[in-house]
Amino acid sequence: MKKTVIITGGTAGIGKATALKFAQNGFNIVTTSRSEEKANKFMEEFKQLGFEATVYKVDVTNEDQVEKLISDTVEKYGSVDVLVNNSGIAGEPKFFAHTSKNNMRDMIETNVMGLYWGMRYGILQMLKQPTKGKIVNLASIAGLNGIEYGGEYGATKHAVVGMTKGAAVEHATSGITINAVAPGSILTDILNDVIASGSMTAEELGTIHPMKRTGTVEDIANAIYFLSSDECPFMTGVILPVDGGYTAR
Repeated sequence: MKKTVIITGGTAGIGKATALKFAQNGFNIVTTSRSEEKANKFMEEFKQLGFEATVYKVDVTNEDQVEKLISDTVEKYGSVDVLVNNSGIAGEPKFFAHTSKNNMRDMIETNVMGLYWGMRYGILQMLKQPTKGKIVNLASIAGLNGIEYGGEYGATKHAVVGMTKGAAVEHATSGITINAVAPGSILTDILNDVIASGSMTAEELGTIHPMKRTGTVEDIANAIYFLSSDECPFMTGVILPVDGGYTAR
């Protein structure tokens, strides 16, 4: 029986690359988008590659929609074997005191509460299943360090780290593993927005890493798949940096 993965916000960037990685390894793919246009484009691209995917219109800040996402997936495929909490938004690339309270609230709702709802209903479902499951959250090097122009974003990603570790310890004997990846500078839409704002150039973003380059979405997708595989049964509560050596300093 094929396993099923849910990837929130999986129609672009890291989420899209992750969906492709799982599809190439025989998973049923379920992902979410708030945009019907992005969902249709994603499904067409997947079809051209020879894969199928189910895309639900879900706002992860809405508890009822997230709960329904889990139940609809179980109704269609029978289980949730892997949950990748990928949805997230970035803060304003400004010094902390110059950022807006509304942006901070939006990030808390998406990056913290959105992930909370996913974990909550994902865990409740996995506990019912004979084979349990695996959860991988998207943290960031900003959740492990202080990052200039990223105080708000870093605060929400520190919360991701805390939720990941806490839930992993609670469920260490339940058969559910809960880990996170902490990407460095990856050329996604979010990072391209930072570049477009003029705060930093692509070259400057690359130089923060000892490898002197930015990462790719495939780098992160590979790490997510590893943490979701059967190759690491003794790993839970891990925050895995994929950052070109940034956190090694």
